[in-house]
Amino acid sequence: MRLIAEEINNVDFLCEEKEGKKNYFIEGIFLQAELKNRNNRMYPLKTLSKEVAKYDENYIQKGRALGELGHPDGPSINLDRVSHKILSLKEDGNNFIGKAKLLDTPMGGIAKNLLDEGVKLGVSTRGMGSLEQRNGAMVVKDDFILNTVDIVQDPSAPAAFVNGIMEGVEWVWNNGIIEAQVIEKMETEIKKAPRSDLYEVQVREFKNFLSLLKSK
Repeated sequence: MRLIAEEINNVDFLCEEKEGKKNYFIEGIFLQAELKNRNNRMYPLKTLSKEVAKYDENYIQKGRALGELGHPDGPSINLDRVSHKILSLKEDGNNFIGKAKLLDTPMGGIAKNLLDEGVKLGVSTRGMGSLEQRNGAMVVKDDFILNTVDIVQDPSAPAAFVNGIMEGVEWVWNNGIIEAQVIEKMETEIKKAPRSDLYEVQVREFKNFLSLLKSK
């Protein structure tokens, strides 16, 4: 079995204000069956139906369905990186519609701040399973185990920002928008970050970058 992750970017992030407190939710398609995705993988509906039902019973209904911000390296949930709680996951044809609530955790706070700054986020399923070649696609076999659904960044957000400062893209400091030493500090922070914390540092520095732009 291997770790399998699939990204979906067409989900909605909703903000509801109640008694002065903002609550953030994710809603949309979390999984899709019988469709060859951009990773050339296909999930049979029977496989997903069985596993989602098991995940719902063992995790969602018991309040244990937690997800992380970023792309974890393994199947386990790291509590220090939890950003949201999955509230529901329902079958709708070949799609599985999910809803999750962002939590008041350090990672949940980062996700909320990114949304407030207009950063586009998506979701990524994380599971374990075996694959077999069939009709030009890698079909996920019925040993698939759904671990969780994580929040991930749109490729054009922190990743593009990180690549930009690493490559010294001119727009970063054109017209005195941001001083070169500030960019150098961000670059140093990212370069010295351990691999396990790299995504968190990238997002933090991206958030700092957005704040600097707003203050100019």
